[in-house]
Amino acid sequence: MAEVRHSTLKIGPVTVFYREAGLKGSPVLLLLHGFANSSHYFRHLMPWLANRFHLIAPDLPSFGFTKVDGKDYRYTFAQLTETIQGFVDALALRRFAMYIFDYGAPIGFNLAVADPDRITAIISQNGNAYEEGLGEGPWAPLRAYWKKPSAAIRDELKERMSLDGVREAYFQGVPDVSKIEPEAYWLDAALLARPGMMDLQVDLKLDYKANIERYPLYQQYLRTHRPPLLAIWGKNDSFFVPPGAEAFKRDLPNAVVTLLDTGHFALETNLEDIASAILKMPM
Repeated sequence: MAEVRHSTLKIGPVTVFYREAGLKGSPVLLLLHGFANSSHYFRHLMPWLANRFHLIAPDLPSFGFTKVDGKDYRYTFAQLTETIQGFVDALALRRFAMYIFDYGAPIGFNLAVADPDRITAIISQNGNAYEEGLGEGPWAPLRAYWKKPSAAIRDELKERMSLDGVREAYFQGVPDVSKIEPEAYWLDAALLARPGMMDLQVDLKLDYKANIERYPLYQQYLRTHRPPLLAIWGKNDSFFVPPGAEAFKRDLPNAVVTLLDTGHFALETNLEDIASAILKMPM
């Protein structure tokens, strides 16, 4: 199996930690993780794909081992996008495909909208761009907060960031939870437990409304530029539900939609299915 290398890169006040595999000169695949995890999510996928791609997986600011200096950094999706744009530019990634998962989806689509010619293909694994993809239950507190902010709702969101809450998100919708490595959710929970981190994460979660407002821009990008797209989703995900995967075909009739019998963190249980589907993509 190919080795995964670990590096950092300074982008303004942010020291971005990232994982890298494969050979430079191969087609680039940028891997963008979601909440509450980090590039650790791609630890098993990267060796599977390293013979075909040059893989780069950064930890987003406030996630994993990426560090932010100072107190002026804004924990919004626009700011995270700006940092990842700087990261991509610093590495001189002129053309690349993207694997977008959860929070990684709006960041990836923001990159695509800003410079469509850079994007060669998209793998969306429970990475949403349509309102019908938003599950009702998990989004209810956020919708309530957007209408009427309250400390009680912030506290409710923080409760979901405990070890029990993170583990529940990993287990939800998974037929056989024994397949999930416990270090995955333990690492996420330990990083969330750092002083002040839950408040930053609540701020970022509440900013998701800005992404929903940009969904029409993402859809217009898809209709106009028609990138090859694979939507491969855990169909039992309660956060981003299957209609969000099917909706891609509305703007991209040639999109490939595959639903797996698992939950939100599909790579933890269906690595081989996802890797095989990616290797079949025309890129």
